[in-house]
Amino acid sequence: MYGFFYRLSLVMAWIGGLVLTGIVILICVSVLGRTLNGMLHGDVAQSVMPALADWLIAAGVGPVNGDFELTEALVAFAIFAFLPLCQITGGHASVDIFTQRMSPGVNRALRVVIDMVFAAVMVLLAVQLYAGLLSKLSSGQTTFLLEFPVWWGYALSLIGAVIAAIVSVWIAATRVAEVATGRDILPADLGADH
Repeated sequence: MYGFFYRLSLVMAWIGGLVLTGIVILICVSVLGRTLNGMLHGDVAQSVMPALADWLIAAGVGPVNGDFELTEALVAFAIFAFLPLCQITGGHASVDIFTQRMSPGVNRALRVVIDMVFAAVMVLLAVQLYAGLLSKLSSGQTTFLLEFPVWWGYALSLIGAVIAAIVSVWIAATRVAEVATGRDILPADLGADH
């Protein structure tokens, strides 16, 4: 099972990375377009090459319309897409000043509690995103500039949240099984090196 959930988490992280890369490119193009548009409207361009400046402006050189709306919708998905890999590899930030002096049994029990709480929070987030999705779907709300339905962003985020919740619940259940059986099921090297 670990292999399946690990591969699923990797796929989600790759998709999240591609989406995040697309967002960065979108923002760079938009900022470049906004800068060029400002220069084309400036005194220098209008006095030296007014025909070219006007032609470029008419051709659409400027910021990407709705760039912030797309960024808002896609960044939430990217965040949720990275959570499964972070959870399955134990990559969350941790402070072990106190726990490094505790016995392995206490640390194992503490890890179970932390993973159970994280799983509960992820399930709660997925449930709330689903409720938000239903609310936005029934209201018909759209974004201001691009006028795409707001529920699209919720739906994308819900995909990542559900997968993160499933992985988190599996990790928590596996940790409980480890304590119950007294043997390691998950790889021993899970955990962030902070």
